[in-house]
Amino acid sequence: MLAILSALFLFLCNPACCVFQTLYCTLSDSCDCDFKPNIKDLEWDLYKNVYGQHLAQDIVSEEVANFLQNKSPDRPLVLSFHGSSGTGKTLVSSMLATHLYGSAMSSPYIHQFVPVLHFPSPDRVKQYRSELRSWVNGNLTACARSVFIFDEMEKMPPGIIDVLEPFLGPSHVVYSTNYRKAIYVFISTTGENVINQLALDYRQAGRDREEIRLADLQDAIAQTVYNSSTSGFFHSTIIQQKLVTRFVPFLPLSRRHVERCARRQLCQLGWCWRNDVAEAVGGDMIYAPDNGQYFSTTGCKAVPAKINLFL
Repeated sequence: MLAILSALFLFLCNPACCVFQTLYCTLSDSCDCDFKPNIKDLEWDLYKNVYGQHLAQDIVSEEVANFLQNKSPDRPLVLSFHGSSGTGKTLVSSMLATHLYGSAMSSPYIHQFVPVLHFPSPDRVKQYRSELRSWVNGNLTACARSVFIFDEMEKMPPGIIDVLEPFLGPSHVVYSTNYRKAIYVFISTTGENVINQLALDYRQAGRDREEIRLADLQDAIAQTVYNSSTSGFFHSTIIQQKLVTRFVPFLPLSRRHVERCARRQLCQLGWCWRNDVAEAVGGDMIYAPDNGQYFSTTGCKAVPAKINLFL
């Protein structure tokens, strides 16, 4: 019975068939029922709640929209987020999960890996490779629309992530699984020096940071993560084969961005009118470089703690 309903759900798409979809989703645990992407809300969330990141806002919204519009993609969407701590990388990955499955990281189809928890021993790379390949394959078999988020890639022992290469390329089937509708997000601070230096150069030249373009950083980030021995992509075949759809730079944040983060947090606490607290938080941060103090060294990461200090 369930197989029949599944066929109807997958192949019949006119309004008269909604009853079959409802019945199918009542009886099935298929991720097709939970997958409800809302690109407009994702775009709004990015532009409303992510500060100082015009590149990330544009790239993520555009790449996700284009990927989901393609009913038969020839490869997964692979995004690699790079930038200093507190600049919004984890926030954006959470927004992506929320607007795909409506439940952020709690969805059973959103899978997050943290190296210090899942891959803590550099001498067990062979074991981790086998486990990761099996785990990704199993989850893709259960849900072709799975989302995999790899946090703190700078702490990932080199060699592990290359086991994903067959899943990221243009092959049609891997390990008997169609994997091309999956989304992979890698998050790392590797490349922050390249990104921050370009932002500083623009600032010192009196140029607007919004003039920075992806082309200014894409190749530089790729080379940095490939050549850095502290990167999970160190000498990775994934980089060699150009399997990352986009490297997404997150720029360093200025005081005005930090104060916007503080105001957002204050509003969530019911203190929207406390501009004095937002300004105090911005003034209490440490900024770099010493001769200019343009950018917060911790981005917005310390904002919640600072708010508690000044409230």
